[in-house]
Amino acid sequence: MKTDCTIELSRIVKEFSLEVLNMPEDVLISSTETIRPGLHLAGYYEFFDSKRIQILGMNEIGFLQGFDEDEKAKRVDEFFAKKPAAVIIARNLADDNIYAENAKKYNVPLLVSRDSTSDFEAALIAFLNLQLAPRITQHGVLVEVYGEGILLLGESGVGKSETAIELVKRGHRLIADDAVEIRRVSSKSLVGTAPDNIRHFIELRGIGIINASRIFGAGAVKLTEKIDLVINMEQWDSTKNYDRMGLETQKTEILGLQVPSLTIPVKPGRNLAVIIEVAAMNSRQKKLGYNAAEDLLNRLGMNDDFAKPEETNVKPF
Repeated sequence: MKTDCTIELSRIVKEFSLEVLNMPEDVLISSTETIRPGLHLAGYYEFFDSKRIQILGMNEIGFLQGFDEDEKAKRVDEFFAKKPAAVIIARNLADDNIYAENAKKYNVPLLVSRDSTSDFEAALIAFLNLQLAPRITQHGVLVEVYGEGILLLGESGVGKSETAIELVKRGHRLIADDAVEIRRVSSKSLVGTAPDNIRHFIELRGIGIINASRIFGAGAVKLTEKIDLVINMEQWDSTKNYDRMGLETQKTEILGLQVPSLTIPVKPGRNLAVIIEVAAMNSRQKKLGYNAAEDLLNRLGMNDDFAKPEETNVKPF
């Protein structure tokens, strides 16, 4: 299910090696947005968002230094009185004690970075977008095949884990088995990973639990991977018509994004690992603008005989 996420400020301190001038408690950060509070320091607080991390750089510090001590103290006091989630001073510009004094007065976390303001803000936003991205946990298997992130879905017992093992033996990499944590890290990208407590473990019926990293080596696993293709594995149904040309464009909706998908029927004798390898390579070819089915129809002069079907959307999750 979809969750609203937060991150401890202490993790940000550790990630960016920030100096702590005041940390009254470990605040939870819930907003991916940051702000340079130039307008606020100038006295405009109509749209002040206390959930955002406030970053003071050379422009903001220089602006305050242009006032006499009384006016400067008034503006800094007014700013910290709004109790922002955290204030970070870039370029190690926290020489003036007035910032630490007000941070302690209003119990506002105050941190210092040695990095330039623009570089630090860009890195912080990227980090927050990843850590606070909308997410769901989906039953399935995520593997990387020829650089393509393939999400295998299907009912329990259909053979997802066994197929993943065969792919790993053929030189591909496992990201997650059984539970895949999917994050929407941008307006176009989904990234999958495994929950920490079951990372790189696989359940094989008849054998039990194995650790793919220990058995196949560190090169057989990966922490995260972008999801490029969804493959729905289902038991072969002789009454169902499966796509044989590849002209049909099927999509699966995940967290509001449309991901290309395929349905692969499973029955004894089919080498699913090889089929998925070919699906991954074909997916990459389509990204590059080549569709083998359309090319064949053009060569046969039959392209006008087949109307291009509309996209088929699979029920979102």
